[in-house]
Amino acid sequence: MSTQEERQADLPTTDAGEVDGDAVADLLGDRVLDREEHGNADAYVVRADAVQDVLSTLRDDAGFDHLSCVTAQEYDDRFESIYHLKQYDDPTKEVSVVVPTPRDEPVSETAEPVFRTADWHEREAYDLVGVQYDDHPNLERILLPDTWQGHPLGKDYNQDKPQIVTFEENKNPLEDHARGGEDSDTMFLNIGPHHPATHGVLHVETVLDGEQVADVNPDIGYLHRCEEQMAEKGTYRYQIMPYPDRWDYGPGGIINEWAYARTAEDLADIEVPEYAQVVRTMSAEMCRIACHLLATGTFCLDIYGDFTAIFMYAMRDREIVQNLLEDLTGQRMMFNYLRLGGVVWDVPEPREEYFEKVRDFLDDLPAKLDEYHDLISENEILQSRTVDTGYLDPDVAKSYGVTGPVARGSGIDYDLRRDDPYGYYEELDWDVVTEDGCDNYARLLVRMREIEQSARIIEQCVDLLEDWPEDDREIQANVPRTLKPDAGKETYRAVEGAKGELGIYIRSDGTEKPARFKIRSPAFCNLSALQEMSSGEYVPDLVATLGSLDVILGEVDR
Repeated sequence: MSTQEERQADLPTTDAGEVDGDAVADLLGDRVLDREEHGNADAYVVRADAVQDVLSTLRDDAGFDHLSCVTAQEYDDRFESIYHLKQYDDPTKEVSVVVPTPRDEPVSETAEPVFRTADWHEREAYDLVGVQYDDHPNLERILLPDTWQGHPLGKDYNQDKPQIVTFEENKNPLEDHARGGEDSDTMFLNIGPHHPATHGVLHVETVLDGEQVADVNPDIGYLHRCEEQMAEKGTYRYQIMPYPDRWDYGPGGIINEWAYARTAEDLADIEVPEYAQVVRTMSAEMCRIACHLLATGTFCLDIYGDFTAIFMYAMRDREIVQNLLEDLTGQRMMFNYLRLGGVVWDVPEPREEYFEKVRDFLDDLPAKLDEYHDLISENEILQSRTVDTGYLDPDVAKSYGVTGPVARGSGIDYDLRRDDPYGYYEELDWDVVTEDGCDNYARLLVRMREIEQSARIIEQCVDLLEDWPEDDREIQANVPRTLKPDAGKETYRAVEGAKGELGIYIRSDGTEKPARFKIRSPAFCNLSALQEMSSGEYVPDLVATLGSLDVILGEVDR
């Protein structure tokens, strides 16, 4: 047994298998100022100067090795940062660390030395909310321009105030970039901003030492729409659900909707009917296949520009899936199909005809995947560009909070559909796909093999739905027209998105709109590891590595 497993085995649990909150409190000792009860986990309030000490203890002595999300928010009397911690081996074991700071001095110790993923999360918290983090290695704006004035999620932010930017502030954007002496081969290279037709608008600031990548800094925020604030202006029952479709438009829409639905349903104690869970599971896996086909086609396009064959093959099969989703939801991409408590309507009539279309697609899929392997995975050019490039060590991946196919391509056996079950996944027969290559090739194989597993799940769902008694096809729970969860209730829930852990934190203030709505984007965390994966490699390897991450910038920026 590894040291990490021994620590997790020693972590006390209750008879129900949950984390023993008293044992964690004893472990942290007098560093705990107070305890709170969140919907998903016990929360421990700690001093702002004890963040690293507390997080190190929870990671090293209690096995909480996954910093899933960092939520910053402002109250009338304080600012607050919440570090949502899980275990990669068992994500149902969770704790939250709450760090309050006074309004007149919102300064907290950074968590970056303990978890590298805190770098980007804390920068976002500073950018949007205004919390500052002592000793952070690069505390600058991440979604908004460096010259932006104010913090959009702050209570005193004036959105009508003009943003005044003088020419002097941007006269030489390369002035502060370190270069070597006259004989140095170091060169600063702008890659992008890319056209939206690629993976979204992304600018990669790259420093080259000769022909090798010395440093990489992804510059994001070009698609920032402040989706969190938009959700905070909408009502739980109807007005928020259309937004998630627009995060990962790959299309991962129904999976995105499920992330919100799972969190809001947990907050409001809503039980979803079993039949609706099966429909949700089937439609979510259709979205996963569509996303993985898009990822595969664009990845190959990035590597050797084969638009005619591979990219169009992927688009051909993705169109079939989108046709099935359009028949089910009425939309091709922005589905708005889920409702709190279920789905908006049942599968289309005649049911037999719809299920036959689904089965025809599933029957044709194995031969098409064999064709993909002939064209792609057995292609010598692709192998030379992807094998042993973009290497991501499992421990490094965990420190960056990497999840989804990127993590599973590094041998990390982590999938919320199995490890933190929701929907109907627990009742079905399917496997979590992992590869140990830790490189660009392994991530490609994971996605292609996951398409096979999604097909297995869909087929079982169709079998269930076909035989489901007509009188028991309940598509929605009885949900009040106006939802007002109790004031002070807060929870963080997540689903397994096509790109990894897609999580939502919601805090209620007793009204019909959330007081705080935070989105944990898997692509945001995965992209933050690009520098680790690309340093020491060549520019073409950097392009391949970026493609292997399958980032959708609408989800990264939100």
